[in-house]
Amino acid sequence: MKKLVLPLSLMVPVLVFSQTKKRDTAKVTDIEEVVFQKKVTGQTTDITTVKISAKDAQNVASISGGIEGIIKTLPSVNSNTELSSQYMVRGGNYDENLIYINDIEIYRPFLIRNSQQEGLSIINPDMVSTVNFSAGGFEPRYGDKMSSALNIYYREPEKFEVSGEGSLIGGRLTTGFASENKKLTAIFSGRYRNTNLVLNTLNEDTDFNPKYYDFQSYINYHLSPKFTMSFIGYYSKNDYEMIPKERSVDFGSLQRPINVTVNYAGREDDKYKNMMGTFSMNYKPSEKWRFTLDSFAYQNREREYYSIASAYILQTFDPITGNPVTSYDAGGQIESARNDLFVRTYGTQFRTRFSPNVNTDIEVGFKYEKENLKDLTNEWKLVDSAGYSTPIPVDDPRLGNISDLKLFYSIAGNNHIQPTRLSAYAQYSQKFFWGASKVFVNAGARVAHWSFNNETIFSPRAQFAIKPDWDTDMLFRLSGGIYYQAPFYKEIKDLEGNFNSNIKSQRSIQVIMANDYEFQMYDRPFKLTTEAYYKKMDNLIPYYMDNVRIRYTGKNNATGYAYGIDTRLFGEFVPGVDSWLSASYARVFENINGQGDIPRPTDQRFRFAMFYQDYMPKFPSMRVNLTLVYAMGLPTGAPVFTNPYTYQKTLPSYKRVDIGLSKVFIDPKSKDKAYGFWGNFEELTLGVQVFNAFNIRNTVSNQWITDATTSLMYPVPVRLTGRFFNVKLEFRIK
Repeated sequence: MKKLVLPLSLMVPVLVFSQTKKRDTAKVTDIEEVVFQKKVTGQTTDITTVKISAKDAQNVASISGGIEGIIKTLPSVNSNTELSSQYMVRGGNYDENLIYINDIEIYRPFLIRNSQQEGLSIINPDMVSTVNFSAGGFEPRYGDKMSSALNIYYREPEKFEVSGEGSLIGGRLTTGFASENKKLTAIFSGRYRNTNLVLNTLNEDTDFNPKYYDFQSYINYHLSPKFTMSFIGYYSKNDYEMIPKERSVDFGSLQRPINVTVNYAGREDDKYKNMMGTFSMNYKPSEKWRFTLDSFAYQNREREYYSIASAYILQTFDPITGNPVTSYDAGGQIESARNDLFVRTYGTQFRTRFSPNVNTDIEVGFKYEKENLKDLTNEWKLVDSAGYSTPIPVDDPRLGNISDLKLFYSIAGNNHIQPTRLSAYAQYSQKFFWGASKVFVNAGARVAHWSFNNETIFSPRAQFAIKPDWDTDMLFRLSGGIYYQAPFYKEIKDLEGNFNSNIKSQRSIQVIMANDYEFQMYDRPFKLTTEAYYKKMDNLIPYYMDNVRIRYTGKNNATGYAYGIDTRLFGEFVPGVDSWLSASYARVFENINGQGDIPRPTDQRFRFAMFYQDYMPKFPSMRVNLTLVYAMGLPTGAPVFTNPYTYQKTLPSYKRVDIGLSKVFIDPKSKDKAYGFWGNFEELTLGVQVFNAFNIRNTVSNQWITDATTSLMYPVPVRLTGRFFNVKLEFRIK
């Protein structure tokens, strides 16, 4: 395989060069289109956007999902679990990211606690044409979240097509067609996944029965070249059943190894059902005007039921002989939940864009949304140690005093609200020449009001870019503004299970400076992107991370800040295919009630990732792709209902390598060479995926076990999956 050795100095952009001007534009009077980058589908004026190839997303070896799997290799994105399609961006948490499909905001399930419960990502890679991702400083047309915006555009098929995939963990079938005059196009796709085989690589004796499936459709009807109607339909159902039996975990240090053995009784039975429908009308009377009217409805039914009793023994061993030395504690706990959530949102949004010339865009939009939330929560935990419930309500249980049974925690709530959310935005984009340099400006603002807390927020945002007339191809960018985290179900719910109507939006003032440097090396194109950012945050709501669930305290009693630097080297390390290297350093801190700065649970620090594609030069049908991630461990913060200033524990570093190997038997370039039955195929690929190739046991969170004798709480690591080999067959029929 062809290899490329890159000098380390290329990872730092050279910002000062001795340049010569290429042209003098002082006398230019005609309107000339100013082009910063190569034109691609999925038009956007956002200079913070990173465009991801839909083909690369299909090729990546990932358990969680193609689109999210490849996004996690970007420098600003972090995740410490391969089972989840969720991600954290620049110190934000899982709830701070916007997701759009065809410019319509999408919601994720809310009650998911463990990453293995998630199942399928809502984004179907088979239907995607364009992926736009912004890690911050995005334009006003995107909503009110503090971290990132992901906008997916679905594609229209150009002819009849049938494609599919089958593997050891699921499959999908997609079909599409286009009428002869291309007025009617439609694409339908169904997926099924069962990750039981992957979850069996966990070091525990548990019966898993996870079943996930969904169905999506995208239909377009072009009444005329100027008027188009489209519909997106989505239905998904996740059933997650778990019967734990036994788990044994070794942790501690070499000098003081500790083992906890847990035996279980009970089961967990969770169900998540999501439905969405959007209807859009697009009218483009001329090249200058475009009008879009979207109507949407989303419904989410979630049920989280579990009753699990566990008994544990906590002991240490002699590091030489391995024999038990000290038994710290023996006890148990009972965890129970009967949580039901019903979410229904529907509304409409109107957007219009006016482009007086090729370099100018003026866009305004308005959105009305009606929300219906019903939340029934009944969740509690009883901790028992040496025959006494924890916390123990008497000073000395040996005195024989009769004491009440105290729960470790209890959350109970019966909430029902039907608020209205209004928002509007306006933005202006302009490209022009400043002397011989190309300049881009995007500025605007959005305003939003939520009737539940009667809060109105105003969010001004701006972007500026300049491309000097230098021999070296460089682009400098500056973006920022005021970004809010508009509260919804999770933010308004406090630790007692009640909705807090006095909650306010969290606020972040952001500044991002960036540089893009494009160059040729070994006669192939490369691009080095470097970004530095700073966020000043207030009205923060402190939270606890429970695996992949965020539990908010329901109070705006914290401030914080975040800063960092990202760099990404993108290019053809191997001719004809894209690969990249990513590196970042990021910190995020919070100050709760003036007690001082501590790392937030999403404090990332250093991270390195790589997405690499290659093929055999003499046998290009033999292909390989590799994703590599190294990330320093996240602070797990504190157990729920404890003081985060008292309990601070950092997880081990996250290290993972996934490899995809494939043999292309039929591709579009060689389809005419196939005869007989195989002549019906346009593409046929057989692949082997090696998940967690080095079998590294990563940690996603800690389970805190209390020693009643000393009142110490021990963080017992919750491990992730081991090595797993998956066989995948992909096909496309003519």
